Amino acid sequence: MKRIAIGLVSAMALASCGGDNADNNSTAPAAPVAGASAPAGTAWVDTVVKTPEGGFRMGNPDAPIKLIEYGSRTCGHCANFAVTGMEPLKAYIATGKVSFEFRDFLLNQIDVGAALAGQCAGPGPFFPILDQMFAEQQTLMGNGPKQGDPFIQQVEAMAPQQRIGAVAEKFGYLAFVQQRGVPEAQARACLADAAATDALVKAAEAGQKKYNISGTPTFILNDKVLENTGTWPQVEAALKAAGA
Repeated sequence: MKRIAIGLVSAMALASCGGDNADNNSTAPAAPVAGASAPAGTAWVDTVVKTPEGGFRMGNPDAPIKLIEYGSRTCGHCANFAVTGMEPLKAYIATGKVSFEFRDFLLNQIDVGAALAGQCAGPGPFFPILDQMFAEQQTLMGNGPKQGDPFIQQVEAMAPQQRIGAVAEKFGYLAFVQQRGVPEAQARACLADAAATDALVKAAEAGQKKYNISGTPTFILNDKVLENTGTWPQVEAALKAAGA
């Protein structure tokens, strides 16, 4: 996917991150679905699996309302949705009527390492790490090299997979997941995993081809793209219109 090949400095512009701002007004979701109980001793918000499409889904796998987000971990609008929307969205997921799946969409080189690191611990910690990564996005992006930093030339001379790990470490994603329980050796192995990188790229390409994604976040509701929708109030309105 061409967007992944852009240079490190231009990647920091994050030009393909889009969306509108809106107030975070929220109302309570509808009552739970009859018979849609989570497995004994758990809640639907704790039920997380990796999907065949490469995303991570929270909630009832048979929920009648299925929400998917194609998001970039370096996108400010995606971070805004995570910070303002994830907690109220969980109230809908808890009813069993709504499931939510996050699929990493790669806008730049930074996203690749961030996604590899963020997925490294598996389904259980996936959403807490994702939410915290978005909450700390400005700090992480501030770790990047400034104009004239020799790191920029050094990293461009590296092999592609080595470059991914170096960029992830420079921006602080390696330390970030270590601080959240991922051993350093495991995190470095994830960043060096060429097969996982290829799977990320192919999943993003498949999403782009199927849904004609032009920016992030892009939301899919019951397999239909939500046009001009990038904030929690907009997404909530769509969920309610679908019967949530």
